[in-house]
Amino acid sequence: MKTAKWRSHFLLILFLLIVQTMNAQNNTLSSAQQSLVKISSLTATGNLDDLKVKLNEGMDAGLTINEIKEALTQLYAYCGFPRSLNSLNTFKTVLDERKAKGISDIVGKEIIVENNVPNKYEQGIKVLEEITKTPQSKPAPGFGEFAPRIDAFLKEHLFADIFAVDVLTYQQRELVTISALASITGVEGQLKAHIGIGKNTGITDDQLAEAADIIQTTINKTQANTIRKIIGVSEVPVIDTDMIVRIAELDILPEYLKEYLQIMNENAALSLVKEKGVISIFPIASVDKPNQIQIVEIYANINAYESHLKTAHFQNYKTSTLKMIKSLKLIDMKALDPNKMMEIFTKLK
Repeated sequence: MKTAKWRSHFLLILFLLIVQTMNAQNNTLSSAQQSLVKISSLTATGNLDDLKVKLNEGMDAGLTINEIKEALTQLYAYCGFPRSLNSLNTFKTVLDERKAKGISDIVGKEIIVENNVPNKYEQGIKVLEEITKTPQSKPAPGFGEFAPRIDAFLKEHLFADIFAVDVLTYQQRELVTISALASITGVEGQLKAHIGIGKNTGITDDQLAEAADIIQTTINKTQANTIRKIIGVSEVPVIDTDMIVRIAELDILPEYLKEYLQIMNENAALSLVKEKGVISIFPIASVDKPNQIQIVEIYANINAYESHLKTAHFQNYKTSTLKMIKSLKLIDMKALDPNKMMEIFTKLK
């Protein structure tokens, strides 16, 4: 009797552990889903160098060739043909390089577009109603009434020709869309709508929060916060408490001024492009004394600053310009109103 009771308790505990594990797994993005977030985010912003890396990671995580093709094709509707085409060309290069290394990638399910559909507009409405769980007006109110052709493109092409292709599930397609919209500015309304649609397909708040964490690394905290704000979780402060603001005052030997400016401008450009933690390297010169230069440097945090000092472009700048600098003074600064600091950049579009 005691043995039977013990066995019942054991099985109950085991069952609860299994359910808990399954729920945890359902609330976590898989490696393939994480890769879709990264690929979509980087495509939307046109960062092809990082995209190349994440495309390789995506293939290694189990995404098929056709799944990635469909994601990049779908994104033309959200970030434009140029970035979609550039990303597809980058993907082709990645596949060629992997093939040259002897890597055999899985093509996956065939991409089939049904061309014999009697009415693609109606097919698009059917898909849209399924994922929004809302009846659709014909045409869509507002923009659809104002510009019926764009309403037709939306229904007939995006939701019929693209979404209806089952190489990607509706959930995967919404994850792609949400990731792209969260990575670009000025589309918060559309992002909110697609987060709602994404939840209809089974995407959870925990998974959306995880997507935000990923976008924080691929893009920045500000864009990641667009998701966090919509799903009602705490936003991450844009400015770290250990952010570094520094003014470098330099006196350049006149005979080296032209050469110094060239090296310095190259270092500043590379730092801003390649280092997410470098917020500003802004050189300015005195009008009356052009060899007296000040550089306004802003780093996201101490780690970003220390990482910057180790980069090849900074080391090249440091060694190449050593003989050109007559004097150097570094002045550490602090923001008197940290909450307002980022607003100084809002007009620089």
